[in-house]
Amino acid sequence: MTDRISAYARAVFELAQAEGNLETVERELFTIARAFATSNELRDSLSNPQMPLDRKQGLIDDLLGGRASTLTVGLVSFVVGQGRAAEFSEMVDRFVALAAESRSKAVAEIRSAVPLEPSVVDRLAAELSRVTGKSLEVKTIVDPAVVGGIVARVGDTVIDGSVARRLAKLREVLKKS
Repeated sequence: MTDRISAYARAVFELAQAEGNLETVERELFTIARAFATSNELRDSLSNPQMPLDRKQGLIDDLLGGRASTLTVGLVSFVVGQGRAAEFSEMVDRFVALAAESRSKAVAEIRSAVPLEPSVVDRLAAELSRVTGKSLEVKTIVDPAVVGGIVARVGDTVIDGSVARRLAKLREVLKKS
C-alpha cells in the first residue's frame, strides 16, 4: 500500500508541477486533506463502497466547486473514483513533502486549538528549524482537540506541548496514586 500511496503522490506532484500550479494545488489539497481527516462523516461518505460514485462526485462538486482549482477538484475526484479515499490524507501528506523537498525544505506541521498570529508562527518556525537543523515550510492546522498549546511535527519528530497531553499525563499520575 505504501508504494501505491507514494506513486499517487508522485503523479499528483508531477501533474501539478507540469501545469505550473504546484503551490495552489499543494495549498488546496492540504486544506482538503485536513478537513477530510477531521470529519468522520465526510471521510466515511467518500470511502463508502456502497455509495454510488455519482453521489460521491456530487458531494465533491458541492464542497469544492468554485472554491478550488479545476486541477484540484479533478485530482480529488480521481482519487475518490479509484476507491482510494481512505488513503487520501496520507497521499496528500506525501505530496506536500515532495513539493517542499523540491524547494529544498522539510514540512513542519503546527497544530493549535486556535489560529496563531503570523509572528508566533514565524518564531516557532525559527525555533523548529534551529532544533531540527532543517529549512522548513510551515503548515498550520487549527485542531480543537489540542485544547491549548501546540503540537509540532517535522518528519518523525513530534514536539507535543499541548494542554491535552498535559491533562493525559496528569490523569495517568492520578490513576497511579
